[in-house]
Amino acid sequence: MERKPVPGRRATIGDVAELAGVSKQTVSRAINDKGEIGAATKERVLEAARSLGYRPSRFARGLRLQDSVTVGLLLSDVTNPYYPEVASGVLEVAEDRGWHVVVGDSRGDRRRELEALQVLARQADALIGQCSSPDEELARELPGVPIVLLDHPPGHRGHGSVRIDFTSGMRQAVDHLVLDRGRRRIGVLEGTPRANPATERRLSAEQRLREHGLPAGADWTAHAVSHTVAGGEAALAELLTARPDMDGVVCYNDQIAIGAMRELKRAGRRVPADVSVIGFDGLPLGELVTPSLTSVHIDKARLGRLAVQEVARLLADPTAPPVPDAPVVHPELVVRGST
Repeated sequence: MERKPVPGRRATIGDVAELAGVSKQTVSRAINDKGEIGAATKERVLEAARSLGYRPSRFARGLRLQDSVTVGLLLSDVTNPYYPEVASGVLEVAEDRGWHVVVGDSRGDRRRELEALQVLARQADALIGQCSSPDEELARELPGVPIVLLDHPPGHRGHGSVRIDFTSGMRQAVDHLVLDRGRRRIGVLEGTPRANPATERRLSAEQRLREHGLPAGADWTAHAVSHTVAGGEAALAELLTARPDMDGVVCYNDQIAIGAMRELKRAGRRVPADVSVIGFDGLPLGELVTPSLTSVHIDKARLGRLAVQEVARLLADPTAPPVPDAPVVHPELVVRGST
């Protein structure tokens, strides 16, 4: 018994009944482990369900039984302060709807990402996550599961998305350094290994630097091997060796920026008198360092609210095509002591 799931359409109980050659009532008994069904028939039904990628709609059952919706939230790294803030935003708005949230952590590993999503999918009606796996792979591995992707353009049918406008955020950061602080030799600390494609944050910063007539590119970029303070320290040391006359730096995130400030101090450079530093994310952590960190702030509560709204849209119609324009969170520069 073998039939491929239909791309873009969630399998129904009727599809399972047709493939197994039984009634819908028999499918329901087999799926819910009820009596009055033979072992061979039950196995045939379950095999049909597996073949089609069928998942009973907990959402539809919740409408009938006043049960609550459960959302699975996949985080990339729970040790990074950014992700608990995102989780807090999702939890807050989900709680307002009376929904439950279960959380998983991929630890930044793509293999673990798919495994974690599959575990969450067995417990939840829909998923929210910042995923590195391609749309096609997610659709193949999680057929029929509504997924809302963070920092991701609209794509596969049955997938929603919420974008962060990194371009406007980095334009604000670069404009502040150039126009407000008069910096002319500005480096970029990227958040991925050198072999990886450039992130939107880096590309946006470099584009704006060039628009100001300033040098930008690989010669003015260092790569943090991790999104941590230590990663920022190492990347800044590398960049400072290559560009000792650097007078400003924009960073992939706040932790990398704090590491950059620590390394500048170690090298005898004053922040901001000698080098201005800007982070990205707007974590409360940035207010606790000296000098306090200028950062491009992302409204994590709004990110969570928009993601939950996308989940509600998909649950109402799991086969709906992706919207042409995903909801967008627009970051805002918060100026503090580091610039």
